[in-house]
Amino acid sequence: MAMRRRGKHFYADSTEDTPEVIRRYSKSNGYEATLFAVPVCSCGGRTFRLRLDEDAGVAVRTCANCESVHTMGDGDEYIADANLQECACLCGGEIFGLTVGVALYADSADVRWLYVGCHCPVCRLTAVYGDWKNEFIGYSALLARV
Repeated sequence: MAMRRRGKHFYADSTEDTPEVIRRYSKSNGYEATLFAVPVCSCGGRTFRLRLDEDAGVAVRTCANCESVHTMGDGDEYIADANLQECACLCGGEIFGLTVGVALYADSADVRWLYVGCHCPVCRLTAVYGDWKNEFIGYSALLARV
């Protein structure tokens, strides 16, 4: 694993470096992510298109392999109010390896903040594409739904 910084952006060899990018971003945000999950489609696919609405707290991934659509985390509860926007890399790529990170409340298993990190397999840009307050009870159940 190798991660490099060019200007204000991080570039990494693989999705395995995304938790470190999320950790750095989240620490500066005030709610440090400490737990992470990498989505895998039921077909085994590990790259996705991503649509987000940070205001609604919704992320939807579409498998690049089988086109299966999955609302991540607890987004199904808020999707009716969402105005989803397609994510794209600076290089124009629209397929990503994804990682979700969460920050918890102190001495609790409950989620305080959620981060969606993306790794572009074309140019290797690795960044947080979305984050929002998320008060899900029990982080393990939330991360199992990414």
